[in-house]
Amino acid sequence: MSDAKMTIDDVLGLGHVMPVIVIDDASKAVPLAKTLLANDIRTIEITLRTSAALDSIAAIADQCPDMVVGAGTILSPELALASASAGARFVVSPGSTEAVIKGCQDADIPLLPGASTVSEMMALAERGFDVIKFFPAMAAGGPKFIKSLASPLPHLTFCPTGGITEATAPDWLSLPNVPCLGGSWIAPATLINDGDWDRIGAHAKAASLL
Repeated sequence: MSDAKMTIDDVLGLGHVMPVIVIDDASKAVPLAKTLLANDIRTIEITLRTSAALDSIAAIADQCPDMVVGAGTILSPELALASASAGARFVVSPGSTEAVIKGCQDADIPLLPGASTVSEMMALAERGFDVIKFFPAMAAGGPKFIKSLASPLPHLTFCPTGGITEATAPDWLSLPNVPCLGGSWIAPATLINDGDWDRIGAHAKAASLL
């Protein structure tokens, strides 16, 4: 599977929870990926919020190909291309612009586009997207908001991210239009910096069982 072109549906089908990672030290990337894989987490989103992000993606893609690694916080076409060049299998944006969408198409990399309003979601659907990142999930309306969209927008599914915890994750995953969510609680930057793979592994195992 590591060499096959994936769709966003394929990515979200790998598990109900996708860790959202902020990483400061690229040398921690491969141990992190191996820890997650050992605890049944098969995909991660590494946000492009640090200078180590692209090197981390490249290291995982090269040394841990069983982990499906994506790049988050895609704000420009240039970041989409850099992510694809580093080995990302997919990219995630907090919102959606024509430039970002075209940049991902030009880079030939699947995009999980972000939206927080019904109008944005409808506009993405018109562009052919049927899987959308709902961000910031808790601040933008929480599970009740997404539940209310199942009837008027039955063709759309959502990956909520932002403010979700291990305790609130089941509220989201109980919804028929939420196949997967993004969670930063699994591997917070403090645990990654400390190399606390045991605690990260425990979080990952619990998340894999949600």
